[in-house]
Amino acid sequence: MTETAARSKYGRRNIVSGLLFGIGLVAFLDETVFHQLLHWHHFYDRSTTGVGLVSDGFFHAFSWFATIGGLFLFADLRRREALQPQAWWGAVLLGSGFFQLYDGIIQHKLMRIHQIRYVDNVHIYDWVWNIAAVLLIAAGCILLLRSRRTRQS
Repeated sequence: MTETAARSKYGRRNIVSGLLFGIGLVAFLDETVFHQLLHWHHFYDRSTTGVGLVSDGFFHAFSWFATIGGLFLFADLRRREALQPQAWWGAVLLGSGFFQLYDGIIQHKLMRIHQIRYVDNVHIYDWVWNIAAVLLIAAGCILLLRSRRTRQS
């Protein structure tokens, strides 16, 4: 494998690892903080509390699979000395932001499987949630662009 092909292959692996870890991390934080600690909602709130708790369990398992998958790829990159920290962190932020934006728009508003919190002024929570997601995406894109420029020079 040529050096350029290896760099491209491992560059993509850095991105996939970071995306998986970012998605898993934010899903884990969402489930832990908003579902378990604050009791604001369940993953699926359109049924009984029991169904909501089971859906939380599946959501928690998903978050761990994504997190662990990302960390296995991360460990492989470290072992091969192919880790690109700036690109990896950019992908973590990007994955975190994309998951949060998907949750805020698709799950909260379009599918209506749950809301952030069941209060009269839920729009304030929605705006904060989605703006934070956009900021994570922007920060991730900036880091990825800087990483690309660093690798090219």
